[in-house]
Amino acid sequence: MAAARKGSSKSSGVRFSEDPPSHSHVHFDEKLHDSVVMVIPESEWSFLVKVGFLKTQHRYEIVFTLPEVASLGRDVCPAPIPNPHVCITDVAHQSDGSMKVTCEYMPHQEGVLCEDVMLVSESREDVSVRVKIHARVMDRHHGTPMLLEGVRCVGAELEYDSEQSDWQGFD
Repeated sequence: MAAARKGSSKSSGVRFSEDPPSHSHVHFDEKLHDSVVMVIPESEWSFLVKVGFLKTQHRYEIVFTLPEVASLGRDVCPAPIPNPHVCITDVAHQSDGSMKVTCEYMPHQEGVLCEDVMLVSESREDVSVRVKIHARVMDRHHGTPMLLEGVRCVGAELEYDSEQSDWQGFD
């Protein structure tokens, strides 16, 4: 057993406040960058959109705002290049020149995924903007991620499990 130092007035242990416990909730700054979808310009024609943690086999609606791209104009639409996992469903111009983009995304595997979509000008053939949707995707059986502001789960794809089937067949 260790001997205490002579003349030491410090005591070890935990000290609790004598104030009564507060029943308030913890509040965070609403503009905290970790809680919202982040749009990062990579160049004048390319943006990285970080949507946080998602689950495989779940369908998400993702809403984000792209800054104004003057050369794109106001007649913008999704490129007719199909992507089986992400689809732009709406592009709305804001009064400040920015674009509010809504897309639907269904991650197909675990890991860090990056899916590309394109916005094109309907009046100018040579002008387009590349949008990369970046997500960290977990298996559908491992917890529930806290979704960022701008991301909403709109459904889950069900897997068929033959062992749970009620159908017995004929003898």
